[in-house]
Amino acid sequence: MTLKAVRYVVAMAAAGVALAPEWALACPVCFGALDGPLADGANKAVLALLGITMSVLAAFATFFIYLVRRARTFETADSYVGEVNNGAASVNRGNIMEGTA
Repeated sequence: MTLKAVRYVVAMAAAGVALAPEWALACPVCFGALDGPLADGANKAVLALLGITMSVLAAFATFFIYLVRRARTFETADSYVGEVNNGAASVNRGNIMEGTA
C-alpha cells in the first residue's frame, strides 16, 4: 500500500467515526453490563470451551486407565504361563524382539 492509500483509508475511517459516533463506542459488556444477550452469549461460549476441554482431558484419562488395566492383564497372563510351563525350555522371559533382524 502506498502512503497516499493509507492516508485515504485513515481519512475515511475518521469521517465514518465523525458521522456515526455510536459505532465507535464500546459494547455494553465492556462497560460492565452483565445482563444483556451479548454477555449471555459470551458466558455460554466459555462454558462450551470448558466442556470441550474437560471432555478431551477425560478421554486422555480414560485411555491411560485402559492402558494400565491392559498391562495388568498381560502381566497376570505372563505369570500364569510361567507357572504352567515351569521348568520348560520353551518359556522365554527375554525381549520379544530377540532373534529378529
